[in-house]
Amino acid sequence: MKNIDLKEAYLKFFESKGHKVIPSAPIIPENDPTCLFNTAGMQPLVPYLKGEPHPEGKRLVDVQKCFRTNDLDSIGDTTHHTFFEMLGNWSLGDYFKKESINWSFEFLTKVLEIPIDKIAVTVFKGNNIVPADEESASIWKSLGINKIAYLGEEHNWWPNMELLGPCGPDTEIFYWRSTEKTPDVFDPENENWVEIWNNVFMQYNHENDGKFTALKNKNVDTGLGVERVTAILEGYTDNYKSSVWKDVINKIEEISKLSYEDKENARSMRIIADHIRAVVMISGDEAGIKPSNTDQGYILRRLIRRMIRYAKKLNIDINSNWEEELALLIINKYSKYYNELEKNKNSILETLKTEKIKFSKTLEHGLKEFEKVIKNIEGDTINKDIAFRLYDTFGFPIELTEELAKERNLKVDTQGFKEKFAEHQEKSRQGATGKFKGGLASTGEMETKYHTATHLLNAALKKVLGEHVHQKGSNITAERMRFDFSHPTKMTDEEKKKTEDLVNEYIKMAIPVERLEMKKEEALKMGAEAMFIDKYGEIVTVYKIGNISIELCGGPHVKNTSELGHFRIKKEESSSAGVRRIKAILE
Repeated sequence: MKNIDLKEAYLKFFESKGHKVIPSAPIIPENDPTCLFNTAGMQPLVPYLKGEPHPEGKRLVDVQKCFRTNDLDSIGDTTHHTFFEMLGNWSLGDYFKKESINWSFEFLTKVLEIPIDKIAVTVFKGNNIVPADEESASIWKSLGINKIAYLGEEHNWWPNMELLGPCGPDTEIFYWRSTEKTPDVFDPENENWVEIWNNVFMQYNHENDGKFTALKNKNVDTGLGVERVTAILEGYTDNYKSSVWKDVINKIEEISKLSYEDKENARSMRIIADHIRAVVMISGDEAGIKPSNTDQGYILRRLIRRMIRYAKKLNIDINSNWEEELALLIINKYSKYYNELEKNKNSILETLKTEKIKFSKTLEHGLKEFEKVIKNIEGDTINKDIAFRLYDTFGFPIELTEELAKERNLKVDTQGFKEKFAEHQEKSRQGATGKFKGGLASTGEMETKYHTATHLLNAALKKVLGEHVHQKGSNITAERMRFDFSHPTKMTDEEKKKTEDLVNEYIKMAIPVERLEMKKEEALKMGAEAMFIDKYGEIVTVYKIGNISIELCGGPHVKNTSELGHFRIKKEESSSAGVRRIKAILE
């Protein structure tokens, strides 16, 4: 197989098939309350997959920054990552299964030169609601792929059978990652078969009455993981030995003076490598996320602290500038694709350093607490409650508690801790379900109204507080809106009242909401505002609300401001340094 720049090759290939290259959306979703992070390439394109026309046309291709926390406990093995890059090509009501499968096959076998006998696929086997996807199976057979497995909805249906809205079968492509001879029969349960690409065919709409009806505009959404495929092309079963990670691992070896080849060190090194990249990407995002105890800030804090714990395990001097060395390596490596990293370099380094200093103190307190605890325990075992409190309050991983206990000839109720930890995880998972579900059914009538209301609020705040006001983020549900904006001080009651009255005045004026398409430079000349200017391609969608507001935005929006009802500010508070937050409702 070729030694090739996978990202460049993918973008060029799909450009040659009439696709427009679009920039990656930010890692923190805009106006999407269902997710803390963009977890897949399709997420930022939801409005267009639902029928909103995309300014760049019906065929798109990109490299999307993605982040998932569901695999956090698996980080440290050879294949999992929190932050990863996903290559995607999209058809918005244009081509469908035949072209999509043919091009996937051509890219894998002709561009990447993967042997046909190492490729296998899965297709949807059908159920009592929707028939089997024989169309995809027959296209694969016509290309000479005979290793085909028919699987159920849990494997080959997107997003799932319960969620309403656009959905459909998918076909997953697998590669035989082993030096052993490729078996004649494809067994998806055999772990040597690694999934590398998923082509989703949105051909149905799951209606409110439970029926699955054929969509007029059928979409294609595909996703291919950069890290996994790079390792395959370079002949590694360990992703961290590939060119994606090699320089990061080498730097960790240099700092720790230890070898990755020593199994005692490998897991810690993988965790540090994975987490430093994820931390740089989150803290370098234009949304300005800082470590905190909630939402994205909580995840950021957890990653930094976990990284520090494993650095200690490798005997790295925590008070040295080790984290800066690693962060700069990541910034230099990825700035070519994501220029916000260079722009926000100082902020990234400051975030890491501040959190490191804070956690070092917490760790010291934790060690003192540990000493106190062991003086008072009965018998020779640290019970599950103590072990969990050390974890939950002081960030002690169970391994650290075990190490400290061992030095003092004590045992730890590890099994009890694991059960308590599982309970804690389940509670956290239940609390976060609304923030990680994704899907295409989350933008209803009220969300659309709130989306338009953010534009009016942004305009009103500029009038009341000044032109320094810019949107820094928003979170919308069917019940309320949350809007973050740049402003150094708390708003007075008078300023809040003026802002509220102004938004309601705009609503009463019954101003039409116009959707325009134009070149990005033209939009900026017109004075259009955008939260993340770099995420937009050459042609942009602009929403104009009379002379009140003009913003680059993906939509969706109401047709006229009069549809919004009455706007009321419920709360104004600090979000982070220099950023205020307004919570408001439409009545």
